[in-house]
Amino acid sequence: MEYGFLSVIPPIVAIILALRTKQVYIALLFGIWFSWLIIEGWNPLNGTLAMIEGMVNVFQDKGSTRTIMFSALVGALLIFIQFSRGVEGFINIINKKLVKYENKKSGYSRVMVQILATFTGLLLFVETSISSLTVGTLYRPIFDKLGIPREKLAYIADSSSAPSSILIPFNAWGAFIMGLLLTQGIDKPFAMMIASIKYNFYPILAIGILFFIILSRKDFGPMKKAEKRTKETGMLLNKGSKPMVSDEVTSFPPKEGIPARAYNMVVPLATMVFMMPINLIYTGWNEVKDFSSTFDHIKQAIGAGSGSSSVLYAVITALLVAITMYTIQGFLKPKEAVNLTLKGISELMPLALLMLLAFAIGNACKELETGVYVANATKEWLSPQLLPAVVFIISSFIAFSTGTSWGTFAIMLLISIPMANTHGADVTIVVAATLGGGIFGDHCSPISDTSIISSMASASDHIDHVKTQLPYALVGGAITVILYLIIGFFG
Repeated sequence: MEYGFLSVIPPIVAIILALRTKQVYIALLFGIWFSWLIIEGWNPLNGTLAMIEGMVNVFQDKGSTRTIMFSALVGALLIFIQFSRGVEGFINIINKKLVKYENKKSGYSRVMVQILATFTGLLLFVETSISSLTVGTLYRPIFDKLGIPREKLAYIADSSSAPSSILIPFNAWGAFIMGLLLTQGIDKPFAMMIASIKYNFYPILAIGILFFIILSRKDFGPMKKAEKRTKETGMLLNKGSKPMVSDEVTSFPPKEGIPARAYNMVVPLATMVFMMPINLIYTGWNEVKDFSSTFDHIKQAIGAGSGSSSVLYAVITALLVAITMYTIQGFLKPKEAVNLTLKGISELMPLALLMLLAFAIGNACKELETGVYVANATKEWLSPQLLPAVVFIISSFIAFSTGTSWGTFAIMLLISIPMANTHGADVTIVVAATLGGGIFGDHCSPISDTSIISSMASASDHIDHVKTQLPYALVGGAITVILYLIIGFFG
């Protein structure tokens, strides 16, 4: 059945509701209901029942179910790491290394600690919130001691979390995106996601700009004023500012009476990252029929492997390694392991729910052929050359207005991929533009979860954080649009 313009209404409704209410869950839920209302011929009872069945049917897809399970289990892994004092041990090592460089006159110590904070944020790519919380909470005393403004700490926490999570997609983000790509008919979502990384310019630029600002000490805009204020007056915050207290979003309390050992964090996380390609090879090995060598077989197997299975097996392995390590060390009992696992799962249930809703609206819009209609409607005036830049800007606007990258990915990928296919544009580049736009809008938005958590963990005034970060984000966004235009018109 041809739905025509009606097929566009559900995502438009979801976007408008997200803009007005700032509640992406409500927006997606209403968008799903509206989709099925149209499909069921405007019968509200049938539409509501179909919506419920549509959400149930998400679990019929094994990839979607694995992704939701992975997201929940990541929460358990993060709880275990915090419980073991592994992150604290890692930071203690960094602090010891810094002692010898404590020389405020040369500024070397200030640069070093900012670089280390950035690397910490990048290394904790497994989850953006834990990255921002860790960097803000653990480095705040060091930054205060060295006279670095709180706004700079919030900027580092914010700009090293989401970009690393999207560029190193062995995490819930990667699993979520692979699930969305599957709903749009991408047979090898992991290979597509990895291929898109080199075209995902904004997060690469965000990290590059962050390193440039730290190493060159050439701040500009409001951040320059903040640095000047702290240097001249010693004030870490603007006069009259209201810092967001981090106590409300503190991490899970660690086990008392045990030493802080860095390897309790490093080993489980390294296990998860290491097991990802191993599992991809394992799940894709028998899918490869024609190969020239063992190396070629491995390379093809990685591309043919199941991304959702790989991340799920990887996090389960990491959890088992963590439980074994902590049990051998004598501070984890079976009952505690069960309670921590359930606690971690419960903390990431909102993320699992968001994934469920995102997959459900993706399936509903696929039924309505929303993406195909939008692609055909824009075919006459929107050229393939302009498509990546336009998709990036639209994704940025949605993420800025709603404060969420996840919701943006869910809404935009189901539209941008069919548009790329219809217009004859490179799907890989369009996927990259969609993902990068979500990160850029998130960085600019005052209602972004990551920005709010960064402000809270850094004990910075939230509006001051947004104002000082905005110029750097805008520079990265502007360069990204230019790069997409250059690729579009010149290849």
